[in-house]
Amino acid sequence: MMNQHLLINIDGPVMSLTLNRPDSLNAFSSEMILGLTEAIKSAGENEEVRVVVLSGAGRSFSAGGDVKTMGEASAVQGYDHIGKLNECILAMKDLEKPIIAAVHGFAAGAGFNLALACDLIVAAEDSKFALSFSQVGLISDGGGLYFLPRLIGPYRAKQLFFSGEPITANVAFELGIVNQVLPVEALEEGTKKLATKLASGPSKAFGMMKKIADHSFNSSLSEILEQERITQTMMIQTEDHLEGVAAFKEKRKPVFKGK
Repeated sequence: MMNQHLLINIDGPVMSLTLNRPDSLNAFSSEMILGLTEAIKSAGENEEVRVVVLSGAGRSFSAGGDVKTMGEASAVQGYDHIGKLNECILAMKDLEKPIIAAVHGFAAGAGFNLALACDLIVAAEDSKFALSFSQVGLISDGGGLYFLPRLIGPYRAKQLFFSGEPITANVAFELGIVNQVLPVEALEEGTKKLATKLASGPSKAFGMMKKIADHSFNSSLSEILEQERITQTMMIQTEDHLEGVAAFKEKRKPVFKGK
């Protein structure tokens, strides 16, 4: 099914998802969010896809919620819309494959939180991150109140939530929000290089590390140790593990197949 608000491209093991409402700085629409959820779920079902890259068309990654339609929605409509967004965020976290956010321009409001729901964030030098909810009398949604305090601590997170003021890519990097800052002209190529590198890695191991790391904040040490123990028992039996060991012994680069 065609979705004009989300562009999907699969190039070998990399699925690229592009938010496509450039005239509104890729502000969310129901069509976009539903399409994103479906695409993420299909990435999980497609064995050929090993990495997902999420980016925005035009001048920005995403402005988040569409301010033009705010104030018009009823409480029921708002509840329903955020429910769809929640399903999307959960699908991203449930996907046992790395998701890279490639951010340029603005990542604002729920657009910022959508990037936080990814596993890695690569940002262009010109990008700005803003939790602009308080400026329109709202709380953060899209998982921001979960992700950000865990990432930078509750005090710094509350500072960003309360002020609503944007921070630069370099400040986001210093805070540990962004993994890599690149020149604007190098963002696409740099992200592609990272995606290709991850796609050639041991996909099953990446998926399990993502899953366990994400659960670690809500688990005890003993629970995580047991998860590691059980999962490692599974990993030992994978083709990728045997290939990695063989490559190490033969002093060559491993060729992982995600099996």
